[in-house]
Amino acid sequence: MVNRRSTKWMFAISMALGLLLASLAGCAPAATPTSAPATAVPATAAPAATPTTAPVTLTFYYPVAVPGPITQLINGYISQFEAANPGITVKAVLSGGYPDTLTKILTTIKGGGTPPDVAVCLSTDLYSLVDAKAIQPLDSYIQAAGGNSFTSDFYPAYLANSNYQNHTWSLPFQRSIPVLYYNADLFKAAGLDPTKGPANYAELVADAQKLTKSDGSQWGIEISSDGIPYWLFQSFVIGNGSNVFTAANKVTFDTPQVISGLQDFVDLANKYKVMPTGVILWANTPTDFENGRAAMIYQSSGALANILKNSKFNVGVSYTVGEKGYGAPTGGGNLYMLNGIPADHQAAAWKFIQFMTSKDIQADFSINTGYIASRQSSYSTQAMKDYIAKVPQAAIPAAGLQYAGPELATHDNAQIQKFLGDAVQAALTGQSSVADALKNAQQQADQVLSQFSQ
Repeated sequence: MVNRRSTKWMFAISMALGLLLASLAGCAPAATPTSAPATAVPATAAPAATPTTAPVTLTFYYPVAVPGPITQLINGYISQFEAANPGITVKAVLSGGYPDTLTKILTTIKGGGTPPDVAVCLSTDLYSLVDAKAIQPLDSYIQAAGGNSFTSDFYPAYLANSNYQNHTWSLPFQRSIPVLYYNADLFKAAGLDPTKGPANYAELVADAQKLTKSDGSQWGIEISSDGIPYWLFQSFVIGNGSNVFTAANKVTFDTPQVISGLQDFVDLANKYKVMPTGVILWANTPTDFENGRAAMIYQSSGALANILKNSKFNVGVSYTVGEKGYGAPTGGGNLYMLNGIPADHQAAAWKFIQFMTSKDIQADFSINTGYIASRQSSYSTQAMKDYIAKVPQAAIPAAGLQYAGPELATHDNAQIQKFLGDAVQAALTGQSSVADALKNAQQQADQVLSQFSQ
C-alpha cells in the first residue's frame, strides 16, 4: 500500500493484512452480508445468562450515520441478547444522527427528564457528557470483568477516547476512520494503477485531474463538507503531520499546518477544478460514487459494505491523504452508561455493553457494515478470516489505524466542532478567506474553552 507506483493490488492487500495481523499481535468494510444480519454470531458472544429477580427494561439510544442495515443489525443483536439474558428487555430508539443523540440526552437531563440507560454517542462527546454529569464511569465493572486483561483487546487508538480523569467512561462500539474509495475501473481507463490510491496530496490532485471530465459529468473527487465538515477536513491536517487540537481545552485552528490543510481542501474545487464547488452533502457522495459521477470520494469506513454492495464496478479502498502522506482522524461512537439509573438497570446495562462489544458481535457488525471492529481479537475469528479472504478491502481500514490521529475532542465539543466546521464551509463557499475563517474559529473556541482548566 505504501509504494504507490510499483506495488500491485494483491501485494497491497497482503500488506494491509500484514499490518492488521501485526497490530493484533503487538498492540479509521464489507460487501453484502455473509448471512442474514446478526443471525450467525456464535452463542458464546453473549455473557452467561443470569435471570434477574425482577424484569428490567433498558432504553437504548443509537444513531445512524451511514447508509446500510444498521437498524436490522441492532434489532438482531438485541434479540440474541434478550434470549441469553431472561428478564432483560432492551427498547432500542433510533435517535437520529450523532448530534441529535447528544442533544436529546443533554436536553432531557437539563429538563429533569429520564435519560436512556445506554447510548451510543460519539467518542468525542466524552468531555461534554462528563461536564454535564450525564454518564457514569465503568471502572468497577471493568475490574470485575478482568481489568487490563479485559480492556487490552480493544484497539488502543479507540480505547484512548474512553479515558478521562483516571476513569474509563465508555467502550468502543461502532468505530471508523475516513477512507478513500476509488473506482478501479476508471483508474485503469485513465492509465492509472488500479491497485493503488494516491499516497499524498500531490498524487491525489494529479489522479483527480486525469479522472475529471470537463463537462461536469464526472468529477475526480468529492469530499463532503456538510453534517460534520470538520471530520473529513482533519484528514488534510493529520496528513500534514499535525492536528487541530492539543488538549481538551486547547485548539490549534489557526496554525500554518491547519491553514495549509484547508487551503488544499479549497483548491481541489477552486484551483484544480477536480471537485464541485460549494458545500457537498455527506449523503450524496456515496450515491455519486456508485453512479460513476465521482471517481474518488472520502467517506467513513462504516459505509464500505453498502458501497461495495451498490457499486457495479471494481472498488478500490485506500487512505485519505495530506501533503506529507496518509492521515485520518479516528471516528465513530462508543457505548455509554447514563448516570442516575437504578442499580438493577446498571447491572443489566453493563451486560448489554459487554455483549455489544464482544469479539463475535464486533466481527459480525464489521462484516455487515464496514465499521472497524473495536476488538483486535475480532479479526482472529473464523467469520472475519473467511470474510476478508472473499473481500480483501475489509482488511484495509483497520490497518489504516497506524496513520490515524485523534478526532477533535474538547469540552463543549459540539460547539467547538461547529466553529471549525463553519470555518471549513465559509472557506469552501468563498464567504471568507482560509486564514480569516480559521482565525475567527480560533477566537470563538478560545473564548468558550477559557472557562475549562483541562
